[in-house]
Amino acid sequence: MRLSIAFLSIAVSAALLVPPGSATAEPAEPPHPAVRDFGNGPERNEVAAGTGEGQRAETLRRAPETTESYGLSMDRGYPRQTQLPIPAENAADASIKLGLVPYHGIAPKLNDLQRRSDRVSVEIIGRSHQGRDLYLVTLTAPESRAEAREQSRIRDRIENDPAGAARDRKLAARYKAPIYVNANIHGNEWEGTDAALRTLEQLATSTDPQVADLMKRTRLYFNITANPDGRVNGVRQNGAGFDLNRDFVTASQPEVRAMRQVMIDTQPVAMIDLHGYVNGTLIEPTTPPHGANYEYDLFITNTYANGLGMEAAVNGLGYTPEKDGVEPVQIPFRDSAEGWDDWPPIFTPQYAPFQGTVAAHTVEIPLRVNGADYTNLPAEELRRRSAINTDVAAAAIRATYGFVQSKHDALIADQIEVFRRGAAGEPSKVVPLGIVPGFGPEDVYTTTFPRAYVITGQRSATAAARLVDHLIANDVRVERAKRPFRLNGTTYPAGSYIVDMRQPKRGMANVMLEPGEDISPRVDAMYDISGWSHGLLWGATVDSVASGPLHVSSEPVKAAAPTGSVPRAPGPLALKVTDGKEVLALNDLLAQGVAVTWTNDGRAIVPAGARPAAVTVSDRYGVAFAPAGTATGTPLSPVRIAAAASADELFTLRELGFPVTPVSTAVLNAGFDWSGTDVLYVSSGLSYTALNPVARTALDAFLATGGVITRGGTGTNFNAAAGLLTATAVAGRGDANGVVRVTSSAGPVAGGSPDHSFVYSPRWFTALGAGVTVEQSYAADGPLVSGHWRPNADGTGGPDAARGQAAVVSGRDERGAAVVLFGTEPMFRNHPKGLFPQVARALYWSAAVTGAPVTMP
Repeated sequence: MRLSIAFLSIAVSAALLVPPGSATAEPAEPPHPAVRDFGNGPERNEVAAGTGEGQRAETLRRAPETTESYGLSMDRGYPRQTQLPIPAENAADASIKLGLVPYHGIAPKLNDLQRRSDRVSVEIIGRSHQGRDLYLVTLTAPESRAEAREQSRIRDRIENDPAGAARDRKLAARYKAPIYVNANIHGNEWEGTDAALRTLEQLATSTDPQVADLMKRTRLYFNITANPDGRVNGVRQNGAGFDLNRDFVTASQPEVRAMRQVMIDTQPVAMIDLHGYVNGTLIEPTTPPHGANYEYDLFITNTYANGLGMEAAVNGLGYTPEKDGVEPVQIPFRDSAEGWDDWPPIFTPQYAPFQGTVAAHTVEIPLRVNGADYTNLPAEELRRRSAINTDVAAAAIRATYGFVQSKHDALIADQIEVFRRGAAGEPSKVVPLGIVPGFGPEDVYTTTFPRAYVITGQRSATAAARLVDHLIANDVRVERAKRPFRLNGTTYPAGSYIVDMRQPKRGMANVMLEPGEDISPRVDAMYDISGWSHGLLWGATVDSVASGPLHVSSEPVKAAAPTGSVPRAPGPLALKVTDGKEVLALNDLLAQGVAVTWTNDGRAIVPAGARPAAVTVSDRYGVAFAPAGTATGTPLSPVRIAAAASADELFTLRELGFPVTPVSTAVLNAGFDWSGTDVLYVSSGLSYTALNPVARTALDAFLATGGVITRGGTGTNFNAAAGLLTATAVAGRGDANGVVRVTSSAGPVAGGSPDHSFVYSPRWFTALGAGVTVEQSYAADGPLVSGHWRPNADGTGGPDAARGQAAVVSGRDERGAAVVLFGTEPMFRNHPKGLFPQVARALYWSAAVTGAPVTMP
């Protein structure tokens, strides 16, 4: 059931990228036939060059700020009356065609509800990429300041003293169980917003005694539209081109950071994330594999029970296939074998359990109104479908708050138990077979929690600081050693960071820091990526301490220690580019006009006269300079990039401080001025063979002096068609992904890189021509550490075929272009931070290699 519906939707997924009414964008590289896309859009956030930013951007009329920033006074009483600023009306808002509430209509409705009901409070929790306010609505019975403080104290006790909270038999009766409803995280899956607004009005104004009891015993938190950019523009992604529901353990986008903070602050026992469109309505829990870092016995018990309740509510609406085109509800755990899993922590409902949620669901409402249907169907039919979808989403919300109302004390007890197990350091529970109907051996996934992790700056102090700050932002507790210490035979210096795994949110810590698991043997198909590891991919040195006493003199960390420094010795300075912060610092210096030279071992040499600028960027970015001595290199100017790339790559390149101009086949064919470009980056949306003669001549002229970086299938095709490096690209299985072991040379691109990389649809290079250098290879003893990578049906394309093969190569073509080919994914969804410097070094080398050597005084 799950698979058949999924494959039907693959064909229309590409249409979801183009906002209704806009010109059709050049399509991104088509997915490999083996990719399980399931109608949820390109796996790589691939938006054709130039379409990801500013789509239908509107100028918002902003009133003076009248609200406190979210989180500053969490113990204020309720209601918290707030006058929301009203955005300017936008007749192009894509919601209007469906008869739904446009973004500019939300704030007036919320202001009106606050006037009409003392159960309603609204706060602005942040702003979207394009600057739209994000609204959190709290629905609860009025509370005095003292009562609100009491709720805060209980919530803190549940997390920080779970053993004591478990013994307190009166706690649950005093506590309002938090419920979180997340709506419209995919912008062109609209109706969750309208269902939330409908539910708010009904509950806010109801005189039903059961509703009054609900308000006294719960707090309902509604994120009205998690993706207002996408809602207005009629696209899945936010204004930066990111699928927000793939970003939770990276949190690159402001919308995700706002949602993350809400979940940390409110600590919901239950949550639902409203999506579309799968017919019949799809309601989690999921098929295997199951997240191994959850307390899954508690999770599956509650999630399955609430799933059945939502099923009854949705089917009870009375919609039928014959009359309405609505199929009965499906629950993947019960109705499918595999293909819709809760393995990666990148999705909203798969992140929430790490913050204490014991019932978390994706709900996919049934009738498609986006993509080709939005464009081609009459407005009357679209509005009929949207009305049904709104009913379905509202029924799911209603069932969920009813479930929490009926299971109030038990859900609070289960949340306490999640935190108690973590704080006590208990082993991972093996979920009993049959704990819910159908739970069998194929559903059992467990992990082994180490005693602690130690994070040091051995490889990169800036990377260690970033990782520590990210852990803290996710509510993981980190300590800093006051003195040197020894654990399991290793001596660590003072200032090292310790993550004691006896803490309430150990699952959050472990899911980020552990290497992960190779689950290729267990399932044939995954819903999305299946390998990730901040510990291996973020550039820090992270050691796992399996067991033993943890006697370390330490102190809690609120923020990582400063890492910037400049040596006192006079003379030129060297900045080794091993982290993204160093890339930012270098690009800052270049933008200031500092005369930097680039060495072949990946160092930027700054003249002695630029010491004040070095001191400034050292402090600003936390980077450490070293004495350069006598160094030889080539002059380096700001590297200007023309990028035919996916949205995540464009975002990352700009985040690193590079000037980037998006290009595509269409842009080049329309006439492009290459004089402002130093390096061409190609991974999506550019075909050399599809260029017209004039565009091809102009590009060939650029290649005589400029550099080229490529990635993926589009990049390797471009390399072959343009006659750049002599290298045969071999494609691995298209849906293969994960963390891989690599071996790096001392070359200009990969020298000093981490021992691990990331792949999605991996590639490698054979039959290398003269002058082509292998910068990085897949490990000869087998590359895959964690993820899912099987061979193709004919036996090709698997990890064994990649053993020892070239993953990244560099060289000069006969015209003079300096070229680097990536078979890995060093900027995937802005996640593998430790790999970003590889791309930066490729860009610097490619831009500087034509310069004449100089010797610094």
